[in-house]
Amino acid sequence: MTDPSRPTTADAIAISNLRFAWGGRRRFGLAVDTFSVRRGETVFLFGESGSGKSTLLSLVCGVNKPASGQVEVDGTDLGALRGAARDRFRAERIGVIFQMFNLLPYASPLDNILLPLHFAPERRQRCGDPRAAALDLTDTLGLSRSLIEHAPAADLSVGQQQRVAVARALIGHPPLIIADEPTSALDAGAQSAFLDLLFERVQAFGATLVLVSHDARLATRFDREVSLSDIARTHREDAA
Repeated sequence: MTDPSRPTTADAIAISNLRFAWGGRRRFGLAVDTFSVRRGETVFLFGESGSGKSTLLSLVCGVNKPASGQVEVDGTDLGALRGAARDRFRAERIGVIFQMFNLLPYASPLDNILLPLHFAPERRQRCGDPRAAALDLTDTLGLSRSLIEHAPAADLSVGQQQRVAVARALIGHPPLIIADEPTSALDAGAQSAFLDLLFERVQAFGATLVLVSHDARLATRFDREVSLSDIARTHREDAA
């Protein structure tokens, strides 16, 4: 049986010998010897506040570059790409659901959903007709077309904004979906409904899902639970 922690060609994410640090008044370092996620797997990544979750996500998404080691996404070593190339790769291959959704408040929900396609021509091409694809996706997510096309995103409820954020992450079928604390603002019932919706759409598109949270109660829904403390070491110190 293949060890799921060992990077293989079947991995959506493969990290090896990763080292990252940033300075300032409060210095921080992160080290991950090995971690991988198989293509099509759903993984719950658990960590308390300050455990390095956001830093690790920034490296997986190519926002930051490791000082040493490798972060491979879908077989591409992100550290070998220049900044602009990493940005293009992220736009094409990774859909991100942010904790606070990060919608443009005065743009329509439809414009928010279509926004990633402006930076990802291959992803846009996979849509066929982007507008039709966005509307089909929001129909599936239970959002009315009149609301999606005309209301500013700032007027939506939290639940509606969350669905728009999911649609934005999924449009164009990116193979990897990263969700950063997407249920933190929801009560238990809304959390369950959101996860039902997210899993249904991820499975329909055959995507890989990594959801990061400090709420361990969500773990039973996933193929695998990983504690950040088991795969990562962090170091902090005040600057002299």
